[in-house]
Amino acid sequence: MSVCYNKLWKLLIDKNMNKTELRTATGITTTALAKLGRNENVNTEVLVKICKVLDCKIEDIMEIIDMEG
Repeated sequence: MSVCYNKLWKLLIDKNMNKTELRTATGITTTALAKLGRNENVNTEVLVKICKVLDCKIEDIMEIIDMEG
């Protein structure tokens, strides 16, 4: 199983926001943003901050992908 944040990047486009603006608005670190860009695991606190700023739910910014098969 793996996480995928493609929904987050699409949502940013819809809201006319770039990654730097997201990082500034949420207060997340550049390291956390880089992990999101590589579809790596991040702390739940990071995801909650993003959801608060974008006024969305967790399932609006990420999905879990079954890598088997």
